[in-house]
Amino acid sequence: MLAEVDGLVEGHRDGHGFVLRDDGEASIYLPPQEMRAVLHKDRVRVRILRLDRKGRPEGRVIDILERRKAPIIGRLLHEGGHWLVAPEDRRFGQDILIPKNAIAGAQAGQVVSVELTETPSLHAQPVGRVAEVLGEIDDAGMEIEIAVRKYEVPHRFSAETLAQAAALPEKIRPADRRQRIDLTDVPLVTIDGEDARDFDDAVYCEPFKRGRGKSAVEGWRLLVAIADVSHYVKPGEPLDADAYERATSVYFPRRVIPMLPEKLSNGLCSLNPDVERLAMVCDMVVQGDGSVEAYQFYPAVIRSHARFTYTEVAAALANTRGPEAQKHKDLLPHLLHLHDLYRALLKQRAQRGAMDFETTETQIVCDADGRIEKIVPRTRNDAHRLIEEAMLAANVCAADFIAGAEHPSLYRVHEGPTPEKRIALQNYLRALGLGLHLSDDPSPKEMATLAASTKDRPDASQIHTMLLRSMQQAVYSPANAGHFGLAYPAYTHFTSPIRRYPDLLVHRVIKALLGKKRYQISLVDTVPPPPPLRKGGRLQPKPPKAATRELGLWEQAGQHCSANERRADEASRDVEAWLKCRYMRDRLGEEFSGTVSAVAGFGLFVTLDALYVEGLVHITELGGEYYRFDEARQELRGERTGVRYGVGTRVRVQVSRVDLDGRRIDFRMVREGQGERLLAAGRPDRARVKASAADELAAVQAADRAGKAQRAKARKGAAPAKKSRAPARKR
Repeated sequence: MLAEVDGLVEGHRDGHGFVLRDDGEASIYLPPQEMRAVLHKDRVRVRILRLDRKGRPEGRVIDILERRKAPIIGRLLHEGGHWLVAPEDRRFGQDILIPKNAIAGAQAGQVVSVELTETPSLHAQPVGRVAEVLGEIDDAGMEIEIAVRKYEVPHRFSAETLAQAAALPEKIRPADRRQRIDLTDVPLVTIDGEDARDFDDAVYCEPFKRGRGKSAVEGWRLLVAIADVSHYVKPGEPLDADAYERATSVYFPRRVIPMLPEKLSNGLCSLNPDVERLAMVCDMVVQGDGSVEAYQFYPAVIRSHARFTYTEVAAALANTRGPEAQKHKDLLPHLLHLHDLYRALLKQRAQRGAMDFETTETQIVCDADGRIEKIVPRTRNDAHRLIEEAMLAANVCAADFIAGAEHPSLYRVHEGPTPEKRIALQNYLRALGLGLHLSDDPSPKEMATLAASTKDRPDASQIHTMLLRSMQQAVYSPANAGHFGLAYPAYTHFTSPIRRYPDLLVHRVIKALLGKKRYQISLVDTVPPPPPLRKGGRLQPKPPKAATRELGLWEQAGQHCSANERRADEASRDVEAWLKCRYMRDRLGEEFSGTVSAVAGFGLFVTLDALYVEGLVHITELGGEYYRFDEARQELRGERTGVRYGVGTRVRVQVSRVDLDGRRIDFRMVREGQGERLLAAGRPDRARVKASAADELAAVQAADRAGKAQRAKARKGAAPAKKSRAPARKR
């Protein structure tokens, strides 16, 4: 108690907040009154005062170390004679006052970017000026414009970067060929999705046989050629600075924010068909049992002989005499060799105990205006898996090559369940009475066996979901802790340098090792001392001073790339959530069948069968009895009736409310046999149900506007007071 700690403020839409501590310890709760003088993403120093009723450390802000500098995105409102901007990100919790002469010609209702001119205090809300007018909320692509600014995704290349990219050649030059192996006659091919525009990787496979008689060894030679981005993007240059800042490409429906300018990502570095390109090649010898016997890396010049899609390859493999196979009959033997190799790699995957959960991924199909036309499941076929296994093999070879040379680099680290998550999973399995044992130090094979042994159960999706949730998030780190999910002792990312910065760093390390040199990473001039690395709960010995600084740079790069990967995922999910809310707003009052995808103390999350959209059935919509949340079983159980709702439960729901600003869809439970009674009780037909729900939404919005106007009128002529924006309903 009374300890002082530094950290980053993370606001909550309900008005309170948390301080994410720099030392990684438990977050500190900030009550609403403490959030009046700070904003989401401010850096602060807090003093821990007490534990709140939930047992969380509660603090008081004693110093603001650094104010958030990025612009805030929101809707411009004119209420009670005052101009306000309501932040699009509800975690800010306060509207921003805009002087009349600082609206930059924007109209009420438009989406704007605001720069603060006066920070908030305990007695006054923030004041700002409109820096950019983005347009109307219904403009095509506006959800993406909001997301890239809301999550601070870099979306404009610097003038120096664009100039450097423009100066690059359109094709490879004679000087680029030096000290490279010419593989232009090897029929490498790319296999990607229909909508892919940049091609990182090309593959080729041929069978081989060594020896004679019973001692003969059969297998395959697999070539994985990866775009040599490191040849054009050099450390310290503008292209590299912008690529590092972004760290990853960000994918939205109908739009990509690339890590590299289009001249490189879709042109000079992309392995387009029938043009010569520079590549780094992982040349592997794979034995009949799927194990890699030998490998080597080398720079090469290649020419992709075809651009295949997953659908084309799957069709050719399924029917070797069909139209797709005949269209590419010269390359068909190579595709068949790849397929044979894939089956061997799949056996090796099962032997080492890698986990393989078949989850349903969806694709949003938009119309010309950028709105959802339909949501369709992505079907994974053998072509997807074939390429995935080839890329895994190349990544493992890259990790082994770097680890064997004892050169620092970034590994893709995925650790097993934390003790807390392991105990929760053990309790869950015990509660189900499965009779399956999970040890206190589970191995990947043990988890894979659990998944395989339950795949035919009716509640298999529920069990597999819990297995997935028990695992930690994969990160980039210079400390090789292995990849738990894939069951690899060492794993890295080598195969996508066009869209991932860690892959670019790995290429530089491999090139340095091939040249008998050491790659010196240099991201910034000064680096704070790295945190002590932990393995198995014990502090590791401190390396020498020079190595400490170098390790600090790699640690910083790993943390930066991991954070930006999460940021990209959050921005993509935000856009998809907005599009789905917009999509469902036209379906208010309609009924759908669905499956419970998650359970919480406050309700059920349900994914609709036909639309692949998730929404919340609040616990108050489950009937007139008390429901208790069983954390071990991950279910809600009615105390009087004993009715249970768990992950995987089939339900029928009605779309009752859509909150575009909160990215939230609310459902109302419709029980079997009660549909007629619901309709008889004041909802005679579907059109009337839909109109009633729409009226309800309009009434909530009108009440919100009226409340804002009343508050603005009350403070007219007085010093501006802080105003918080609470959501209509808590989750």
